[in-house]
Amino acid sequence: MKTTLESVLIIIFLSISIIHFYWVFGGLKGLNKALPTDEKGKRVLNPGKIETSIVAFGLLSFAFYYAVKAGVLEIELPKLIEDYSGWIISSIFMLRAIGEFKYIGFFKKIKNTEFGVFDTKYFSILSLTIGLIGILIELNI
Repeated sequence: MKTTLESVLIIIFLSISIIHFYWVFGGLKGLNKALPTDEKGKRVLNPGKIETSIVAFGLLSFAFYYAVKAGVLEIELPKLIEDYSGWIISSIFMLRAIGEFKYIGFFKKIKNTEFGVFDTKYFSILSLTIGLIGILIELNI
């Protein structure tokens, strides 16, 4: 089952990485739903191509980590990366699910924007799912 869970994370991270690369190269579809706005519709987060590229490569590296962990890629990682990366990745997504209490996460105050609705229905749930699957993998369940 562990390899199945790792495979799920590989697919999720590759998919989200591809979406971010799409935005880096000028794609616009879904962008308005993916960036938080205030009540008046003004974006509160305006990442540029560099920031979006960093996120895309970060997500790609998470997929790479789980591909190595699942044995899909036979590369020996340094012990430090092998021991802690899964916990760090899981923590990032658990914290993302909780949010920063205003625009992002389950405990956000501003919920009635286009982003807020999508965050509640999809993004926070996906983040929680990623975090929980990562924890299950790290606990060898």
